[in-house]
Amino acid sequence: MHFTYKNTREDKKNYYFCYRSSLPQPLTTLYKMKEALKFYKDFPKEGIVFVDIIPLLQDKKIFAQLIDEIGSRLTAPNIAAPEARGFLFSAPLMISKPEVESIIPIRKSGKLPYNEGDLCDVEIEKEYGSDHLFFRRSDIAAAKATGDEIHISIIDDLLATGGTAEGIAHSLMEQKITKDGKEYKVVIDEFIFLVELDFLHGAERLEKIAPVRSIIHL
Repeated sequence: MHFTYKNTREDKKNYYFCYRSSLPQPLTTLYKMKEALKFYKDFPKEGIVFVDIIPLLQDKKIFAQLIDEIGSRLTAPNIAAPEARGFLFSAPLMISKPEVESIIPIRKSGKLPYNEGDLCDVEIEKEYGSDHLFFRRSDIAAAKATGDEIHISIIDDLLATGGTAEGIAHSLMEQKITKDGKEYKVVIDEFIFLVELDFLHGAERLEKIAPVRSIIHL
């Protein structure tokens, strides 16, 4: 069962604000989340409706609730966070959830200093074209290992088609990380998103890799 509220657009694509009833939270907070989200038509290009989550940072109670909800879904001790909004909702978990040990930043070109052989280039497929993101193998090596595996959760603000998260996940899983003379493989435990656009079915492609745990469904 879902709580469903009025359309956020009046066209043939119906966007709904929904929240799973299995994840209880005060109804007033639901209304505040619904009112806080903003939508920008034809941004960053024609045909795209941009979902702006930044207003969720402008209410301390909503932000605290979001961090709690993310933490309740998180099982891995390490987080991969894409630039830049992924950083905003991952960093607080280092304090609020003791089990979280490290964050692996996923950044745009030219943002990460690196030594030779350390930088990994990830080609990603976005709704409005391809792009590249980067991470460092040394950041994975700094993560907490469990047995002979390094478990990672990917946290980002929005799930649309799933191309960005899929590209990051596959690239991470391809890595063989050596630390203290031992080789470790990378395992993706789950994907966590603040907002999921259900009608784009991005979760279907990601669930072939790991469970998808979204907070707000549109």
